Amino acid sequence: MAGVTAATVGVVALTAGQSNRLLEPLNVFGARQRYIGPDDLPVNRTARAAGVLATATAADWTLTVVGPDVTRTFSRAELVALGTATADLPISCVEGWSQVASWRGVRMRDLLASVQADPASALRITSLEKSGGYRVTEMGPEYASDPTTLLALEVNGKTLDLDHGFPARVIAPGRPGVLQTKWIGKIEVIR
Repeated sequence: MAGVTAATVGVVALTAGQSNRLLEPLNVFGARQRYIGPDDLPVNRTARAAGVLATATAADWTLTVVGPDVTRTFSRAELVALGTATADLPISCVEGWSQVASWRGVRMRDLLASVQADPASALRITSLEKSGGYRVTEMGPEYASDPTTLLALEVNGKTLDLDHGFPARVIAPGRPGVLQTKWIGKIEVIR
């Protein structure tokens, strides 16, 4: 029992540096390191691995937002024209790392208002990915109406890196990183 306890404490201590600044020098087993990666954030799944290199960088990329009665498409410039907000929110990865970043984008509730949808709507969010377990995710109304939930276009003062979800991604408080969908192509109100 003492050996199992010691091994468990050792593994936790040698991976906790992924999320804890004081333990960073001890991050021996952690797969990621804070502040290492594009936009100073770690990356779990790259755009190449997701198969979105061409679609995410296409000059004619648009986001489709489907409301109960109105559907609109937006270019990045049109999204910016809706008005942007900033929120300091963490990405908390199921792989064990967590890091706060400064995100800038369109408030989800403002995006919903642009298609005459209730800001407290449940949503289905679809990535440009063709396959994968997190290509489509659902977001409850408690997130959609939160003023810090963004369709992020920038992080840490720079345009999103392709590996962090360019051209647009979701960032919401209190959701695991795998549900912060990257490379967004469509947002639908669920009735």
